Amino acid sequence: MKKVLLICGLLVFAIVSCKNNTNAEAVTETAQKVEKSDVISDMSIYNLPSTWTNQNAEDIQLKDLKGDVLVMVMIYTTCKAACPRLVADMRNIEKQLPENTKGKVKMIFVSIDPETDTPERLKEFAKENFMDEEPWLFLRSTEQNTREFAAVLAVKYKEITPMDFSHSNIISVFNEEGELVFQQEGLGVNSDETIQNIEKAVSEM
Repeated sequence: MKKVLLICGLLVFAIVSCKNNTNAEAVTETAQKVEKSDVISDMSIYNLPSTWTNQNAEDIQLKDLKGDVLVMVMIYTTCKAACPRLVADMRNIEKQLPENTKGKVKMIFVSIDPETDTPERLKEFAKENFMDEEPWLFLRSTEQNTREFAAVLAVKYKEITPMDFSHSNIISVFNEEGELVFQQEGLGVNSDETIQNIEKAVSEM
């Protein structure tokens, strides 16, 4: 009888110990996730302190976008040459993303002409192009912030006339931590590699 009681006691102790270990592991894992979510790497665009305004006239900082994979391109809404092609390229990329990926991706247009591209103009442009819902986002900021961000993306642009700019044609992919993981350069190019890098970034979230 004593042996039976001893065995039962050991079993209870083992179960309690196992449960405590499991709880401790769960707490540690949660703490690690929280710690990871608060850390911004040196290579992240979320270190930039600039404030941006979206098409709904809401002010945000880039770090507010943390947690999604970002696909970004710099354009201006009065552009009649390259920008319509870049818009089509962005639409093509979004269209080819798997459904289970789309909810974790933001497709973002950043204006290189903030003087013309007011929030009202950006909203109008979004509606004209049927991009006034998720995952589409349009941003503008000051000239200084725009120049700084363009430098981060290696995008070059120059005002030719008050209504016309020459600019790089680059679509950039950032992971959930705001780190640049891929760039697609050119107009109307094959986007397969871009899509693969977006899916990879989402799978690593």
